[in-house]
Amino acid sequence: MGKFKKELKWGLIFIAVLMLWMIFEKLMGWHGENIESHATMTIFFAFIAVVVYVIAFLDKRKNDYDGYMTWTQGFMTGFYITVVIAVLSPLAQWIIHSFISPEYFENIIDYSVQTGQMSRSEARGYFNLKSYMIQGSLGALMMGAITSAIVAAFTMKKPK
Repeated sequence: MGKFKKELKWGLIFIAVLMLWMIFEKLMGWHGENIESHATMTIFFAFIAVVVYVIAFLDKRKNDYDGYMTWTQGFMTGFYITVVIAVLSPLAQWIIHSFISPEYFENIIDYSVQTGQMSRSEARGYFNLKSYMIQGSLGALMMGAITSAIVAAFTMKKPK
């Protein structure tokens, strides 16, 4: 476990940042009165996610690899952070939809039906806790792997 201590730390930091973002979304009304903006505005979290990964990689490079890091070391750092996030994602979704924004699913279902995007039964099948727990974990694995590959390319540093 000691070998992956930093990855665990940054996975937990990522989840904490996600929770803060969800509170921000709620305060902005993107889970309620301004729900039509949710899909567009939530994309901005991707920038925050990348920043967390970059800071994590730089921390790992500086403190565990004596200031140097290969692409593979960086990618594996990101991979382990991603695994932590994917494992914690169902719990994060439960916290978000139980405490931060319990009305989100009903609001997004109503919005999807009112705008003709889905029938009520389709919307209920897509917008629910179980679906979001699965989407959150799978999305974390997919986006985390992509982010790790890209961030590793920018944070690697070879000895001179």
